[in-house]
Amino acid sequence: MPEATPAASTVLPVLPALSAQAERLIELGVHEIAGLPAAELRAFAAGAEGPAGGDGVLLAVHPGRAPASALAPLLRRDDKPGFVVTDMPDVDLFAPLDTVALPDAPLYLVTGLDRGDHMANWSPNEALPALTAEARTPLLLTEGIHWVIQQPAALERNRCFMTIGSRLRKANGALDARTPAIWISNGTGRDGRERRNAPKVGWCWAGNRHTWLGFASATGRSAPGR
Repeated sequence: MPEATPAASTVLPVLPALSAQAERLIELGVHEIAGLPAAELRAFAAGAEGPAGGDGVLLAVHPGRAPASALAPLLRRDDKPGFVVTDMPDVDLFAPLDTVALPDAPLYLVTGLDRGDHMANWSPNEALPALTAEARTPLLLTEGIHWVIQQPAALERNRCFMTIGSRLRKANGALDARTPAIWISNGTGRDGRERRNAPKVGWCWAGNRHTWLGFASATGRSAPGR
């Protein structure tokens, strides 16, 4: 297992207040994707603000309500929309690992976000047990997309991240070797030149290392009032 890279000097901006995050999701139509009234989204954010919803708390929609395929096009970078790579048509079948405790609620909070820059050049197979040992939980793909929607600066060239809390199980119960990630397209290959610099949802092999991919994680998830 590689040694952790010293913490990067980049300091990400603080996430907006939960009420502002709710308005951003409403502006993008995420409440309609999720089949939720805008008033319900606003009420949840208002009720969660305070001790449970301080700085650094992310408002997330349950992936069963707003799947990755619907959220990815809402990402923006250089005025270009996000996209899912063509060889990941099953992106919405990537579900939470058994070890990820997801609230049974349409809306929930994710706390203690970290991009995992110090784990760059680790493989997903190496990173997952290390995160578990630190009492951290890997982000789901949809949570990573929510993070970049609310805080575009979380996605930087050469400092992108994997979301290994989401994995696909094969019919025999084994995990598919692909692990999802969010990075920035170079506009090569099947991406197309017109997508250069666009946010990209793709995948990497679970046993491979990449110097430019960290491992996004959190300290926990909760659904206040549930």
